[in-house]
Amino acid sequence: MQHFFVDASQVSEETIRIEGSDVNHMKNVLRMRIGEEVTVSDGQGKEYLCQVRDFEEEQVQLKIVETKASDAELPSKIYLFQGLPKQEKMELIVQKCVELGIYAVVPVSMKRCVVKLDAKKGAKKVERWNTIAASAAKQSGRGIVPEVTSVKTYKEALEMAKDLDVVLVPYECAEGMDHTKGLIQSIKPGQSVGIFIGPEGGFDPDEIALACEMGGQVITLGKRILRTETAGLALLSVTDVSTGASYILNCKDIY
Repeated sequence: MQHFFVDASQVSEETIRIEGSDVNHMKNVLRMRIGEEVTVSDGQGKEYLCQVRDFEEEQVQLKIVETKASDAELPSKIYLFQGLPKQEKMELIVQKCVELGIYAVVPVSMKRCVVKLDAKKGAKKVERWNTIAASAAKQSGRGIVPEVTSVKTYKEALEMAKDLDVVLVPYECAEGMDHTKGLIQSIKPGQSVGIFIGPEGGFDPDEIALACEMGGQVITLGKRILRTETAGLALLSVTDVSTGASYILNCKDIY
């Protein structure tokens, strides 16, 4: 079943208006018919089962059949702070993290990032990443469209993370897997989460020190070093997201 997002202002008591590019998509790409069912999210926690009522020139009218609270979101808001990777890896990261339930993605410029974006290029990239996030949210039936923010400096990212409930700092020099497991298991549903992923070159030691100064706890994730485009996905997949967790991971490419 196709899934769409609307603004709350497009929802009335009995109907929903589909506007913008989704109109052409429904008419000419999906070739939907009157009476066909779709699901719609308002981005504020509500999900609607609807039937196509009418196709107009600039909008599609849907009849609301059922309304319920969205159950597609995780109990904790998880933020991915991603060190800017090379080439088009960020597109894959955004797409898959949205599918896995991320709340927001924050691109971060770090010391060892090869990619350097000026304001103009950065704005275009962010626009592209948000388009990918919206598409992934539709495909995966999310209740919200996660935001990809503007590119932040490392200090700006740490300032954002300072407001989160828990910050863990996985580091390749750390030891004590039992300590790591205990910290992760102690995090409760509803606590806010931050996942920091380094670029291909990993974190600079000074960046780890800064993270610890703002309250991060150094932990280990084992001896394996993951690629930057797989590290966040792996953590999102294996972590018990019902409890919430926050990571700053030192990751490098494996050649």
